[in-house]
Amino acid sequence: MIGHADVLPIPRLLAGRLDAAASAFLAEAGPRIDFSQPPGEAALVPADSVSWRIFKNQVALFIGGVTAVLLEMAEPKVRDGVWQHSSFRTDALKRMQRTGLAALMTVYGARSQAEKMIAGVVSRHGRVTGRTTDGEAYEANDTELLDWVQATASYGFMRAYHIYAAPLTQTERDAFLAEAKPAAELYGAAGAPTSERQLDALMEQKKERLVPSPVVFEFLDIMSRVPALPALARPLQILFLKAAVELLPPWLRARLGLGRQWSLSFLERQTVKVAAATADRLLLRSLPPVQSCRRLGLPDDYLYRRAH
Repeated sequence: MIGHADVLPIPRLLAGRLDAAASAFLAEAGPRIDFSQPPGEAALVPADSVSWRIFKNQVALFIGGVTAVLLEMAEPKVRDGVWQHSSFRTDALKRMQRTGLAALMTVYGARSQAEKMIAGVVSRHGRVTGRTTDGEAYEANDTELLDWVQATASYGFMRAYHIYAAPLTQTERDAFLAEAKPAAELYGAAGAPTSERQLDALMEQKKERLVPSPVVFEFLDIMSRVPALPALARPLQILFLKAAVELLPPWLRARLGLGRQWSLSFLERQTVKVAAATADRLLLRSLPPVQSCRRLGLPDDYLYRRAH
Protein backbone atom coordinates (compact mmCIF):
# COMPACT_ATOMS: atom_id res chain seq x y z
CA MET A 1 0.00 0.00 0.00
CA ILE A 2 1.20 3.50 -0.76
CA GLY A 3 1.21 6.04 2.06
CA HIS A 4 -0.75 9.26 2.41
CA ALA A 5 -1.54 11.24 -0.73
CA ASP A 6 -2.03 14.88 0.29
CA VAL A 7 -4.16 17.35 -1.62
CA LEU A 8 -2.03 19.58 -3.84
CA PRO A 9 -1.89 23.10 -2.34
CA ILE A 10 -2.73 25.55 -5.11
CA PRO A 11 -4.10 29.10 -5.08
CA ARG A 12 -7.88 29.28 -4.79
CA LEU A 13 -8.25 31.25 -8.03
CA LEU A 14 -6.24 28.70 -10.03
CA ALA A 15 -8.15 25.83 -8.44
CA GLY A 16 -11.41 27.50 -9.43
CA ARG A 17 -10.30 27.89 -13.01
CA LEU A 18 -9.14 24.27 -13.27
CA ASP A 19 -12.38 23.09 -11.68
CA ALA A 20 -14.45 25.18 -14.10
CA ALA A 21 -12.53 23.91 -17.14
CA ALA A 22 -12.90 20.27 -16.12
CA SER A 23 -16.59 20.74 -15.33
CA ALA A 24 -17.22 22.42 -18.68
CA PHE A 25 -15.64 19.49 -20.49
CA LEU A 26 -18.06 17.04 -18.88
CA ALA A 27 -21.04 19.40 -19.11
CA GLU A 28 -20.77 19.44 -22.89
CA ALA A 29 -21.28 15.67 -22.98
CA GLY A 30 -25.03 16.02 -22.47
CA PRO A 31 -27.55 16.62 -19.67
CA ARG A 32 -25.83 17.43 -16.40
CA ILE A 33 -25.60 14.54 -13.95
CA ASP A 34 -25.48 15.33 -10.24
CA PHE A 35 -23.15 12.71 -8.76
CA SER A 36 -23.97 13.95 -5.24
CA GLN A 37 -27.52 12.55 -5.55
CA PRO A 38 -29.39 10.60 -4.29
CA PRO A 39 -27.86 10.85 -0.82
CA GLY A 40 -26.46 7.59 0.52
CA GLU A 41 -26.91 5.49 -2.62
CA ALA A 42 -23.91 3.27 -3.31
CA ALA A 43 -22.16 3.01 -6.67
CA LEU A 44 -21.46 -0.18 -8.60
CA VAL A 45 -17.94 0.06 -7.14
CA PRO A 46 -17.28 0.81 -3.44
CA ALA A 47 -15.62 4.06 -2.39
CA ASP A 48 -12.63 2.29 -0.83
CA SER A 49 -11.83 0.55 -4.12
CA VAL A 50 -8.75 0.82 -6.32
CA SER A 51 -11.09 2.00 -9.08
CA TRP A 52 -12.20 5.10 -7.18
CA ARG A 53 -8.56 6.02 -6.65
CA ILE A 54 -7.53 5.50 -10.28
CA PHE A 55 -10.52 7.20 -11.92
CA LYS A 56 -9.99 10.43 -9.99
CA ASN A 57 -6.78 10.93 -12.01
CA GLN A 58 -7.69 12.86 -15.17
CA VAL A 59 -4.28 12.36 -16.79
CA ALA A 60 -4.38 8.58 -16.33
CA LEU A 61 -7.91 8.51 -17.76
CA PHE A 62 -6.88 10.44 -20.87
CA ILE A 63 -3.77 8.36 -21.54
CA GLY A 64 -5.42 5.06 -20.66
CA GLY A 65 -8.47 5.87 -22.75
CA VAL A 66 -6.31 6.43 -25.84
CA THR A 67 -4.45 3.17 -25.20
CA ALA A 68 -7.77 1.35 -24.92
CA VAL A 69 -8.99 2.75 -28.25
CA LEU A 70 -5.73 1.76 -29.97
CA LEU A 71 -6.22 -1.80 -28.72
CA GLU A 72 -9.84 -1.75 -29.89
CA MET A 73 -8.82 -0.40 -33.31
CA ALA A 74 -6.52 -3.37 -33.79
CA GLU A 75 -9.52 -5.74 -33.70
CA PRO A 76 -11.26 -5.49 -37.12
CA LYS A 77 -14.82 -6.04 -35.91
CA VAL A 78 -14.52 -3.52 -33.10
CA ARG A 79 -12.64 -1.05 -35.29
CA ASP A 80 -15.17 -1.02 -38.11
CA GLY A 81 -18.10 -1.13 -35.73
CA VAL A 82 -16.82 2.05 -34.08
CA TRP A 83 -15.62 3.79 -37.24
CA GLN A 84 -18.69 3.02 -39.34
CA HIS A 85 -21.30 3.88 -36.71
CA SER A 86 -19.89 6.62 -34.49
CA SER A 87 -19.48 10.37 -34.85
CA PHE A 88 -15.80 10.31 -33.94
CA ARG A 89 -14.59 11.46 -37.34
CA THR A 90 -16.93 14.45 -37.46
CA ASP A 91 -17.28 15.35 -33.76
CA ALA A 92 -14.41 13.74 -31.88
CA LEU A 93 -14.60 16.05 -28.87
CA LYS A 94 -18.27 15.33 -28.20
CA ARG A 95 -17.66 11.59 -28.53
CA MET A 96 -14.76 11.82 -26.07
CA GLN A 97 -16.86 13.78 -23.61
CA ARG A 98 -19.69 11.24 -23.72
CA THR A 99 -17.29 8.32 -23.34
CA GLY A 100 -15.51 9.99 -20.43
CA LEU A 101 -18.77 10.74 -18.67
CA ALA A 102 -19.95 7.15 -19.15
CA ALA A 103 -16.73 5.81 -17.63
CA LEU A 104 -17.08 8.10 -14.61
CA MET A 105 -20.75 7.18 -14.19
CA THR A 106 -19.88 3.48 -14.25
CA VAL A 107 -17.45 3.92 -11.36
CA TYR A 108 -18.84 6.81 -9.31
CA GLY A 109 -22.51 7.17 -10.21
CA ALA A 110 -25.31 6.05 -7.92
CA ARG A 111 -26.17 2.45 -8.78
CA SER A 112 -29.66 3.27 -10.07
CA GLN A 113 -28.30 5.98 -12.39
CA ALA A 114 -25.40 3.84 -13.60
CA GLU A 115 -27.72 0.91 -14.37
CA LYS A 116 -30.05 3.21 -16.32
CA MET A 117 -27.17 4.66 -18.34
CA ILE A 118 -25.70 1.24 -19.13
CA ALA A 119 -29.10 -0.09 -20.21
CA GLY A 120 -29.33 2.79 -22.67
CA VAL A 121 -25.88 2.01 -24.09
CA VAL A 122 -26.76 -1.67 -24.49
CA SER A 123 -30.00 -0.74 -26.24
CA ARG A 124 -28.19 1.55 -28.70
CA HIS A 125 -25.55 -1.09 -29.35
CA GLY A 126 -28.31 -3.53 -30.26
CA ARG A 127 -28.85 -1.53 -33.45
CA VAL A 128 -25.16 -1.56 -34.44
CA THR A 129 -24.49 -4.30 -36.98
CA GLY A 130 -22.58 -4.49 -40.23
CA ARG A 131 -19.62 -5.96 -42.06
CA THR A 132 -15.96 -5.14 -41.77
CA THR A 133 -13.96 -3.93 -44.76
CA ASP A 134 -12.88 -7.57 -45.16
CA GLY A 135 -16.49 -8.80 -45.19
CA GLU A 136 -16.79 -10.18 -41.64
CA ALA A 137 -20.19 -9.72 -40.03
CA TYR A 138 -20.26 -8.02 -36.63
CA GLU A 139 -22.74 -7.03 -33.92
CA ALA A 140 -21.85 -4.50 -31.25
CA ASN A 141 -23.45 -6.66 -28.55
CA ASP A 142 -21.42 -9.74 -29.49
CA THR A 143 -20.20 -11.00 -26.11
CA GLU A 144 -16.71 -11.75 -27.41
CA LEU A 145 -16.31 -8.19 -28.67
CA LEU A 146 -17.77 -6.76 -25.46
CA ASP A 147 -15.26 -8.76 -23.42
CA TRP A 148 -12.44 -7.32 -25.52
CA VAL A 149 -13.67 -3.73 -25.19
CA GLN A 150 -13.97 -4.13 -21.41
CA ALA A 151 -10.51 -5.67 -21.25
CA THR A 152 -8.93 -2.88 -23.29
CA ALA A 153 -10.45 -0.21 -21.06
CA SER A 154 -9.25 -1.94 -17.89
CA TYR A 155 -5.79 -2.47 -19.38
CA GLY A 156 -5.47 1.15 -20.48
CA PHE A 157 -6.61 2.82 -17.26
CA MET A 158 -4.71 0.42 -15.01
CA ARG A 159 -1.44 0.62 -16.94
CA ALA A 160 -1.61 4.41 -17.32
CA TYR A 161 -2.01 4.89 -13.59
CA HIS A 162 0.57 2.22 -12.71
CA ILE A 163 3.26 3.50 -15.08
CA TYR A 164 2.75 7.27 -14.91
CA ALA A 165 0.94 8.18 -11.67
CA ALA A 166 1.81 5.68 -8.93
CA PRO A 167 2.80 2.00 -8.99
CA LEU A 168 0.13 -0.56 -8.11
CA THR A 169 0.85 -3.84 -6.38
CA GLN A 170 -0.15 -7.12 -7.98
CA THR A 171 -2.99 -7.38 -5.47
CA GLU A 172 -4.21 -3.89 -6.39
CA ARG A 173 -4.06 -4.61 -10.12
CA ASP A 174 -6.07 -7.79 -9.68
CA ALA A 175 -8.55 -5.96 -7.44
CA PHE A 176 -9.02 -3.22 -10.05
CA LEU A 177 -9.90 -5.78 -12.71
CA ALA A 178 -12.25 -7.67 -10.39
CA GLU A 179 -14.03 -4.45 -9.36
CA ALA A 180 -15.20 -3.92 -12.94
CA LYS A 181 -17.18 -7.17 -13.01
CA PRO A 182 -20.61 -5.83 -11.90
CA ALA A 183 -20.61 -3.13 -14.59
CA ALA A 184 -19.08 -5.44 -17.19
CA GLU A 185 -21.91 -7.93 -16.69
CA LEU A 186 -24.49 -5.17 -17.14
CA TYR A 187 -22.82 -4.22 -20.43
CA GLY A 188 -22.90 -7.89 -21.49
CA ALA A 189 -19.18 -8.51 -21.03
CA ALA A 190 -19.64 -11.38 -18.60
CA GLY A 191 -16.38 -13.03 -19.71
CA ALA A 192 -14.15 -9.98 -19.25
CA PRO A 193 -10.90 -10.63 -17.31
CA THR A 194 -11.09 -10.26 -13.54
CA SER A 195 -7.36 -10.70 -12.86
CA GLU A 196 -4.14 -9.72 -14.56
CA ARG A 197 -3.44 -13.36 -15.34
CA GLN A 198 -6.75 -13.59 -17.22
CA LEU A 199 -6.02 -10.29 -18.96
CA ASP A 200 -2.64 -11.56 -20.16
CA ALA A 201 -4.28 -14.77 -21.37
CA LEU A 202 -6.86 -12.83 -23.38
CA MET A 203 -4.13 -10.68 -24.95
CA GLU A 204 -2.32 -13.83 -26.01
CA GLN A 205 -5.53 -15.37 -27.33
CA LYS A 206 -6.26 -12.24 -29.38
CA LYS A 207 -2.78 -11.99 -30.92
CA GLU A 208 -3.72 -13.32 -34.35
CA ARG A 209 -6.83 -11.11 -34.54
CA LEU A 210 -5.01 -7.83 -33.96
CA VAL A 211 -3.89 -6.24 -37.22
CA PRO A 212 -2.71 -2.87 -38.57
CA SER A 213 -5.05 -0.39 -40.23
CA PRO A 214 -4.89 3.19 -41.57
CA VAL A 215 -7.70 3.93 -39.12
CA VAL A 216 -5.17 3.78 -36.27
CA PHE A 217 -3.23 6.68 -37.77
CA GLU A 218 -6.41 8.56 -38.62
CA PHE A 219 -7.50 8.24 -35.00
CA LEU A 220 -4.15 9.53 -33.69
CA ASP A 221 -4.20 12.41 -36.16
CA ILE A 222 -7.67 13.45 -34.97
CA MET A 223 -6.56 13.12 -31.35
CA SER A 224 -3.55 15.33 -31.97
CA ARG A 225 -5.76 18.13 -33.33
CA VAL A 226 -8.95 18.03 -31.24
CA PRO A 227 -8.92 20.49 -28.28
CA ALA A 228 -9.26 17.72 -25.71
CA LEU A 229 -7.35 19.53 -22.95
CA PRO A 230 -7.76 23.03 -21.46
CA ALA A 231 -5.75 25.65 -23.36
CA LEU A 232 -2.98 25.84 -20.74
CA ALA A 233 -2.45 22.08 -20.89
CA ARG A 234 -2.72 21.75 -24.67
CA PRO A 235 1.07 21.44 -25.19
CA LEU A 236 0.92 18.22 -23.18
CA GLN A 237 -1.60 16.57 -25.49
CA ILE A 238 0.91 15.09 -27.95
CA LEU A 239 2.99 13.83 -25.01
CA PHE A 240 -0.07 12.08 -23.59
CA LEU A 241 -0.70 10.44 -26.98
CA LYS A 242 2.88 9.18 -27.09
CA ALA A 243 2.50 7.95 -23.50
CA ALA A 244 -0.60 6.01 -24.57
CA VAL A 245 1.24 4.38 -27.47
CA GLU A 246 4.08 3.35 -25.16
CA LEU A 247 1.62 1.40 -23.00
CA LEU A 248 0.82 -0.98 -25.86
CA PRO A 249 2.44 -4.42 -25.78
CA PRO A 250 5.69 -3.99 -27.77
CA TRP A 251 4.76 -6.69 -30.29
CA LEU A 252 1.44 -4.95 -31.03
CA ARG A 253 3.00 -1.52 -31.31
CA ALA A 254 5.44 -2.89 -33.88
CA ARG A 255 2.63 -4.64 -35.76
CA LEU A 256 0.59 -1.44 -35.92
CA GLY A 257 3.58 0.46 -37.29
CA LEU A 258 3.75 2.98 -34.44
CA GLY A 259 7.46 3.73 -34.70
CA ARG A 260 9.96 6.01 -33.02
CA GLN A 261 7.98 9.17 -33.73
CA TRP A 262 5.51 7.91 -31.12
CA SER A 263 8.19 7.37 -28.45
CA LEU A 264 8.69 9.65 -25.47
CA SER A 265 12.11 11.12 -24.83
CA PHE A 266 13.43 10.87 -21.27
CA LEU A 267 12.42 14.46 -20.55
CA GLU A 268 8.97 13.95 -22.08
CA ARG A 269 8.41 10.81 -20.00
CA GLN A 270 9.34 12.66 -16.82
CA THR A 271 6.97 15.48 -17.80
CA VAL A 272 4.10 13.00 -18.23
CA LYS A 273 4.89 11.43 -14.85
CA VAL A 274 4.91 14.83 -13.14
CA ALA A 275 1.58 15.69 -14.77
CA ALA A 276 0.03 12.37 -13.69
CA ALA A 277 1.41 12.61 -10.16
CA THR A 278 0.10 16.18 -9.92
CA ALA A 279 -3.35 15.11 -11.15
CA ASP A 280 -3.38 12.45 -8.43
CA ARG A 281 -3.26 15.20 -5.80
CA LEU A 282 -5.52 17.72 -7.55
CA LEU A 283 -8.85 17.95 -5.73
CA LEU A 284 -11.50 19.52 -7.99
CA ARG A 285 -14.66 19.87 -5.93
CA SER A 286 -17.27 19.92 -8.70
CA LEU A 287 -16.08 16.72 -10.39
CA PRO A 288 -17.65 13.25 -9.93
CA PRO A 289 -15.05 11.80 -7.51
CA VAL A 290 -15.65 14.51 -4.91
CA GLN A 291 -19.39 14.83 -5.58
CA SER A 292 -19.77 11.06 -5.16
CA CYS A 293 -17.92 11.18 -1.85
CA ARG A 294 -20.43 13.81 -0.70
CA ARG A 295 -23.30 11.53 -1.77
CA LEU A 296 -21.96 8.88 0.59
CA GLY A 297 -21.30 11.30 3.44
CA LEU A 298 -17.52 11.16 2.98
CA PRO A 299 -15.25 14.23 3.20
CA ASP A 300 -14.22 15.97 -0.02
CA ASP A 301 -10.60 14.88 0.42
CA TYR A 302 -11.42 11.23 1.22
CA LEU A 303 -9.69 9.85 -1.88
CA TYR A 304 -6.60 11.94 -1.18
CA ARG A 305 -6.02 11.51 2.55
CA ARG A 306 -6.90 7.87 3.08
CA ALA A 307 -4.02 5.39 3.09
CA HIS A 308 -3.79 3.79 -0.33
